[in-house]
Amino acid sequence: MHRTSVYRNWPDREELVTAALLQYSGAVELADTGDLRHDLVEYLVALAGLLSTTTGRAMQRAIQDAGENPEVALPVDRIFDRRLARLQQVVDHAVARGELPPVDGYFLAEMLTGPVHLYVSRGLRPFTRAEAERITDVVLAGLRHTAG
Repeated sequence: MHRTSVYRNWPDREELVTAALLQYSGAVELADTGDLRHDLVEYLVALAGLLSTTTGRAMQRAIQDAGENPEVALPVDRIFDRRLARLQQVVDHAVARGELPPVDGYFLAEMLTGPVHLYVSRGLRPFTRAEAERITDVVLAGLRHTAG
């Protein structure tokens, strides 16, 4: 594609990076079916699947570069803010149903997704549904245990 065609659709590099990251980051959505454990397990399985693709690896590199590149940092922050808002909404619904004590969505996201990123990036063992269930169960049990 010619440079003028790119800039006709995206006026600057930040908008281009934002559009690309938003298109592919939306591939993993967190459902809110009323069963928090189920929704989180499904989310982790889908996240691992995305991270295992060429697109997922490219997104990871872009996210890692965000700390050193302000043109990438802003769109990455927008994506994480959107995902965090969705997670907090799902968590708030679970709290209202009594499934979970009040919890910071950012903390929960880091506890859940950190192991997924490690599994996939190391590639030593496949990330399976069983792993997603174990991670989710440990994190939820820990949150429930420390709430008192």
